[in-house]
Amino acid sequence: METNLLLILALLLLVSMLSILSSKLKISYPIFLVIAGLLISLIPNIPIIELSPDIVFTLFLPPLLYAAAWNTSWNDFWFYRRPIGLLAFGLVIFTAGTIAYVSHALIPDFSLAMGFLLGGIISPPDAVAATSVLSGLKVPKRIVTILEGESLINDASSLIVFRFALFELMTGQFMLSNATIDFFKVSLLGIAIGAAIAYIVYLIHRFLPTTPSIDTAISLISPYLMYLTAEHFEYSGVLAVVTGGLVLSFHSHRIFTYSSRLQTYSVWNTLVFMLNGVVFILIGLQLPHIVKGLGQYALRDAIFYGVIVSLVTIVIRIIWVYPAAYVPRFLSKRIRTREQRPTPAGVFIIGWSGMRGVVSLASALAVPTVLSNETQFPHRNLILFITFVVILFTLVLQGISLPWIIRLLRVTSIEDHSKQEQEMRLRMANATLDFLNKEYAEESDTIDAFNRVKDRYQRMIDNINQKLAEEESDKPADDFLPKYRKMLLEVVTVRRQELTKMRHERRFDEELFRERELELDLEEARLSKFFRK
Repeated sequence: METNLLLILALLLLVSMLSILSSKLKISYPIFLVIAGLLISLIPNIPIIELSPDIVFTLFLPPLLYAAAWNTSWNDFWFYRRPIGLLAFGLVIFTAGTIAYVSHALIPDFSLAMGFLLGGIISPPDAVAATSVLSGLKVPKRIVTILEGESLINDASSLIVFRFALFELMTGQFMLSNATIDFFKVSLLGIAIGAAIAYIVYLIHRFLPTTPSIDTAISLISPYLMYLTAEHFEYSGVLAVVTGGLVLSFHSHRIFTYSSRLQTYSVWNTLVFMLNGVVFILIGLQLPHIVKGLGQYALRDAIFYGVIVSLVTIVIRIIWVYPAAYVPRFLSKRIRTREQRPTPAGVFIIGWSGMRGVVSLASALAVPTVLSNETQFPHRNLILFITFVVILFTLVLQGISLPWIIRLLRVTSIEDHSKQEQEMRLRMANATLDFLNKEYAEESDTIDAFNRVKDRYQRMIDNINQKLAEEESDKPADDFLPKYRKMLLEVVTVRRQELTKMRHERRFDEELFRERELELDLEEARLSKFFRK
């Protein structure tokens, strides 16, 4: 127990240190951690760490999917449901089928069913890798939304393909009609279970007297409850978690107080960072175990198969995305009027963002060692090695080159939300002023403190109206806001310095210091976001 605990703590510390280094080198941390894990595994006498598929599917996958779903806008997800569905279901099935025939023709004695198994394993891009690479780049919102939406549900479709192929290999039985019915059954009932549990969790948050700590604990338990319940009945646990996350995210403004939101978001940000870091470094550390398991296969041949399958996987995605983007527009006038025409460069970025990750590796590890007749599962070690090569190949090649390609193709975000932001502030200020005039009219006339609040919102309304009028007339505005916000941020620093001096005087209670620090932290966080844009 002590040895395992020490190993876990060492991994967590290593992830934190390597993530600091990756930010200095300006390399996306999932890619950097995989490479670091790979290099660490080459050190002589380093302990071999075997990644268990049960740990990935049960411990890592539910919270990572839940966090991704929580941070996805339901409105955006539903608006782009067609391109997301074409990638998450259509492309997964197309990839699995193409890889099946290519691997069947390429590898000796590799059956077509074995090819579908391999295709189901490597078909889903990783949820974290692409979004982490794109997070520091200014790309259109459409691209990010489609990639995030695809990564939420492609794991479910690929795992279903994997299940059917494995069932055929284990039993020798496969019927397309039954498989199609089972596909919809597994998917729809997984969605139903996720929605039902999400509704129960919503009622708990909404109507029971919870505290921020209880809200945080329930949010941590929820994805595991959704996933394990669905998997217990042999339905899609992935779709259950994604559905539950989207439902609760949509209603989060009703179920959480400000203190619950602050605490829950902080805990989840830390948890997701550590889980992602451990998962990606563990991918790199699998190399000795995977190479050792090759057995009768020559390493040179295995590498050749892995590189060919990797290249085919990349090409398949690029071939798919262009017809998927433009053919529906050609066939439907409604789509042409409803959606903006995607640019060829933007479509290529979506096609190039197909990095594979931990779900593929966990699926490969989940392949049993023996068949139902107790004979050895054919080509299991080769499937595992090819999967590892595909993950490494796509993560390193596509992940490192993606920022360079974005700059080369001049794909930039031209979306400007400043007008929407001003309109939102204007409506909130008008609502506040109407409330003060209605409920506190007498106090505003007789009490100076009430009047100052009313005057502040009136000035805010006047400033926003002036700014909107200047934008409409194309008159250059004298924008004082950046300097004004900079001044407010400096004022926070001055107040914090004075608070530090008071702490050294030891005249005030520590509880008061913590309350003032929290006020300054919240104010600094609010102001700092304007300088990160």
